[in-house]
Amino acid sequence: MATECTAYRDVKGGLHSTPEKATLADLASVLGRVGEEGGMTAGVAKLIFEKRDEIERVFREHDEMLGAQPPDERNEESRNANGRAAGGVRS
Repeated sequence: MATECTAYRDVKGGLHSTPEKATLADLASVLGRVGEEGGMTAGVAKLIFEKRDEIERVFREHDEMLGAQPPDERNEESRNANGRAAGGVRS
Protein backbone atom coordinates (compact mmCIF):
# COMPACT_ATOMS: atom_id res chain seq x y z
CA MET A 1 0.00 0.00 0.00
CA ALA A 2 1.28 3.46 -0.86
CA THR A 3 1.89 5.88 1.96
CA GLU A 4 2.31 9.62 2.11
CA CYS A 5 5.65 11.13 3.04
CA THR A 6 7.18 14.56 3.38
CA ALA A 7 10.30 15.39 1.41
CA TYR A 8 12.32 18.54 0.82
CA ARG A 9 13.60 19.47 -2.63
CA ASP A 10 17.00 21.12 -3.19
CA VAL A 11 17.61 23.61 -6.03
CA LYS A 12 18.74 20.82 -8.36
CA GLY A 13 15.52 18.88 -7.78
CA GLY A 14 16.89 16.22 -5.45
CA LEU A 15 14.59 15.03 -2.68
CA HIS A 16 15.77 14.89 0.94
CA SER A 17 14.22 13.57 4.13
CA THR A 18 14.94 16.71 6.19
CA PRO A 19 15.20 20.45 5.52
CA GLU A 20 18.79 20.32 6.80
CA LYS A 21 19.80 17.72 4.21
CA ALA A 22 18.22 19.77 1.40
CA THR A 23 19.99 22.92 2.62
CA LEU A 24 23.31 21.10 2.87
CA ALA A 25 22.89 19.91 -0.72
CA ASP A 26 22.20 23.51 -1.79
CA LEU A 27 25.28 24.77 0.08
CA ALA A 28 27.43 22.07 -1.49
CA SER A 29 26.11 23.11 -4.89
CA VAL A 30 27.03 26.75 -4.24
CA LEU A 31 30.51 25.80 -3.05
CA GLY A 32 31.29 23.64 -6.05
CA ARG A 33 34.20 21.25 -5.76
CA VAL A 34 36.28 21.73 -2.61
CA GLY A 35 39.45 19.69 -2.23
CA GLU A 36 40.75 17.01 -4.52
CA GLU A 37 37.91 15.46 -6.51
CA GLY A 38 35.42 17.54 -4.49
CA GLY A 39 35.73 15.22 -1.49
CA MET A 40 35.61 18.02 1.06
CA THR A 41 32.52 19.80 -0.28
CA ALA A 42 29.93 18.06 1.93
CA GLY A 43 32.04 18.61 5.06
CA VAL A 44 32.60 22.29 4.30
CA ALA A 45 28.87 22.75 3.62
CA LYS A 46 28.02 21.12 6.97
CA LEU A 47 30.55 23.32 8.77
CA ILE A 48 29.06 26.46 7.22
CA PHE A 49 25.58 25.28 8.22
CA GLU A 50 26.70 24.62 11.80
CA LYS A 51 28.59 27.94 12.07
CA ARG A 52 25.86 29.99 10.36
CA ASP A 53 25.32 32.44 13.24
CA GLU A 54 29.02 33.19 13.57
CA ILE A 55 29.48 33.52 9.80
CA GLU A 56 26.51 35.87 9.50
CA ARG A 57 27.87 37.94 12.41
CA VAL A 58 31.23 38.31 10.63
CA PHE A 59 29.52 39.48 7.43
CA ARG A 60 27.29 41.92 9.38
CA GLU A 61 30.39 43.40 11.02
CA HIS A 62 32.11 43.59 7.64
CA ASP A 63 29.11 45.39 6.13
CA GLU A 64 29.01 47.79 9.09
CA MET A 65 32.70 48.60 8.58
CA LEU A 66 32.10 49.28 4.90
CA GLY A 67 29.07 51.41 5.77
CA ALA A 68 31.27 53.60 7.96
CA GLN A 69 33.70 54.30 5.09
CA PRO A 70 33.22 57.08 2.56
CA PRO A 71 32.00 55.70 -0.81
CA ASP A 72 35.36 56.27 -2.58
CA GLU A 73 37.22 54.20 0.04
CA ARG A 74 34.65 51.37 -0.25
CA ASN A 75 35.19 51.27 -4.00
CA GLU A 76 38.98 51.18 -3.55
CA GLU A 77 38.67 48.33 -1.03
CA SER A 78 36.50 46.40 -3.48
CA ARG A 79 38.99 46.92 -6.31
CA ASN A 80 41.88 45.78 -4.09
CA ALA A 81 40.00 42.67 -2.95
CA ASN A 82 39.08 41.77 -6.53
CA GLY A 83 42.70 42.11 -7.61
CA ARG A 84 43.83 39.77 -4.83
CA ALA A 85 41.13 37.24 -5.63
CA ALA A 86 42.12 37.19 -9.30
CA GLY A 87 45.79 36.83 -8.40
CA GLY A 88 46.64 40.26 -9.68
CA VAL A 89 48.52 42.98 -7.90
CA ARG A 90 47.09 46.46 -7.82
CA SER A 91 48.48 49.58 -6.35
